[in-house]
Amino acid sequence: MLRCRNTLRTLPKTLTNSSVFRRPRGTRRIHFSRPLREEYAGEKYDPKSVERVEDDVDVCIVGAGPAGLSAAIRIKQLEREKGREVRVVVLEKGGEVGSHILSGCVLEPRALEELLGAPSTYEEQYGSAAPLGQPATSSKMLFLTEQQAIPIPHPPQMSNNGNHIISLSAFTRWLASVAEEHYGVEIYPGFAGAGLLFSEQEDADDPWSGWEGKWGKEVTKIGFSSTPSASGKKVKSVRGVITNDVGISRSGYMKDNFEPGMIFRSKVTLLAEGAHGSLSKIALSKYDLRRESEGPTYGFGMKEVWRVAPEDGTSPDGRYKPGEVIHTLGFPLDTQTYGGGWVYHMDKGLVSIGLVIGADWKNPHRIPYRDFQKMKHHPYLRKVLTPSSSPDTFTPSRIAYGARVLVEGGLQSVPLLHFPGGAIIGDSAGFVNIAKIKGVHNSMKTGMLGGEGAFNALENEEESKPADLSSYTQAFTKSWVYDDLHEVRNMRPAFNTSLGIWGGALYSGFDSLFLKGKTPWTFRHTKDGEREKYLYATPSMDSKHTESSKQHKPIDYPPFEPPLSTDLMTSVSLTGTNHEEDQPVHLRVATLKEYVKEWYGDEATVLGAASGSEEMKDIKDPKERRRDHVQKNVEEFAGLLGRACPAGVYEYVDDGVPDKNGEGWNGKKLVINSQNCIHCKLCDVKVPTQDITWTVPEGGGGPKYTVT
Repeated sequence: MLRCRNTLRTLPKTLTNSSVFRRPRGTRRIHFSRPLREEYAGEKYDPKSVERVEDDVDVCIVGAGPAGLSAAIRIKQLEREKGREVRVVVLEKGGEVGSHILSGCVLEPRALEELLGAPSTYEEQYGSAAPLGQPATSSKMLFLTEQQAIPIPHPPQMSNNGNHIISLSAFTRWLASVAEEHYGVEIYPGFAGAGLLFSEQEDADDPWSGWEGKWGKEVTKIGFSSTPSASGKKVKSVRGVITNDVGISRSGYMKDNFEPGMIFRSKVTLLAEGAHGSLSKIALSKYDLRRESEGPTYGFGMKEVWRVAPEDGTSPDGRYKPGEVIHTLGFPLDTQTYGGGWVYHMDKGLVSIGLVIGADWKNPHRIPYRDFQKMKHHPYLRKVLTPSSSPDTFTPSRIAYGARVLVEGGLQSVPLLHFPGGAIIGDSAGFVNIAKIKGVHNSMKTGMLGGEGAFNALENEEESKPADLSSYTQAFTKSWVYDDLHEVRNMRPAFNTSLGIWGGALYSGFDSLFLKGKTPWTFRHTKDGEREKYLYATPSMDSKHTESSKQHKPIDYPPFEPPLSTDLMTSVSLTGTNHEEDQPVHLRVATLKEYVKEWYGDEATVLGAASGSEEMKDIKDPKERRRDHVQKNVEEFAGLLGRACPAGVYEYVDDGVPDKNGEGWNGKKLVINSQNCIHCKLCDVKVPTQDITWTVPEGGGGPKYTVT
């Protein structure tokens, strides 16, 4: 457990439940008096010794995305039905709800309608209609060569009849307004979940009790006989969430404006952080939740939104086709790299375009951002994004850019979903249907199931015993989310078999059209004997696919053609990303074990079975770790992060004074421009040395997405 001082200032419940407690979004809501700030000012920051305000809640949800908000709303619906008052708090690291949300996005409304009813009723019930954008009118897939766009059949799962092309950022803001104004959910933007609060004693049964063997056999369909028995094991439970401290200098000292974070002590904790969540990584490791699953694998998506017609949608040259949904394969990627693009014609004259590349790409010289810009040079996209010869033509303009990793592991990589005191919901667990290229519907539904599990746990709570959310895990196995993922479970891993990219495409087409997942086999992401190595955050399966720069040649990218394609920093400026410059770098050159040891103190206890004492020898001095990082990444991988990062965060530059501080190697040093970070988390997933750990910055920092 994070060790705090015994005497904690407790926030009065009368304040937390009052309107006075609701400050404008983007600001921290709890402020300490000047004497407490002065008590810390000038001291070296040590997260283990900071005194924090403590507040008691029933349910604490980390992440105000579709999953977290759906869970919160469902709990409050049950509160009304059952007559039991439940206090629900949602913590959101973005300065505004939706500001860190990025997706394609074509919404399958099934879960939304289960949660809130028919969209036609929303204006009357909630005071405003949901921003469901543009109904999808057509779907097709194109294979792109350098000059041609060839229509090809698309899987039936990609049909978009009844779906909506939306801005997920705008949709999430609306969902938050429903949760706050109509259900009484407390949502606190600018409060990042920095740590989990664990019980002092081992007060809970291992979450695998009753599930061992069953999960691998019935859900993930992978071998389980070699896994260790959990029978009779006792573990510490999760008892809440610790929010980030602010007012710390880059050099690690507490400034005059230092404000400790809060401890939200909760009966139930739900982790809804999205793909590769920082607290979810700790919970997954501590409770060995992937024991009978594959490790996670990711895609890396980049997106732009363009205005190609006036807001009224008029398009005399026919370039804007509201409701058209296009997916692409081929150009600009080679036949050794998994991925594809999209062109979605949104409402109000907007078009969403993007490219997803499997994060398991081999060539360290690849620059995903340049691949994306090159994609727009194709004649098909050039026609959409540049003025036509019509006298009434509209000049397109780019209004948004962003990037994010997304989960691709499918059913094989879904972990056990509950742990003592809480559960993992949404993309933190990995519910994207990669064949549909959709995940919001599954995130919302698992959020609802998690909310029902949380309410049931509160209804059946026993004094001093941690909440048991195993009913949520059970409900998932019987839900349409499970069926949704089971049907397409073999499609993504088919591309990593001996069939190769073309064989994987053929198999996926046959499977989606005819087999529909009704096969006795389940393809694996790993081979027998290596699975356990890649179950957790480090090393990742995607990083292991990266090959030495000596095995590949640099890729020849075309020059930029502004405004159609632009340099990276011009794009980053569209994200509005910003971080307080004088704060500790949140992109840590440290393994997860090293970071957790620094933050919690007792690394082995916190990370549990997945990180035993034998591995403590991997802990290195920070300067040594940084030096080793530079040597390995420059010498063997040609400084991959300097090209892969979609925001120009990482640079391997000449060291003006070699070896002065012992952090460089052979005249090179690593510079981390953390102010540029757009929270995509690619570095954490892809770096070959697996020694970059993404942690939360000061609350409110990061991108400011609005139409993504």
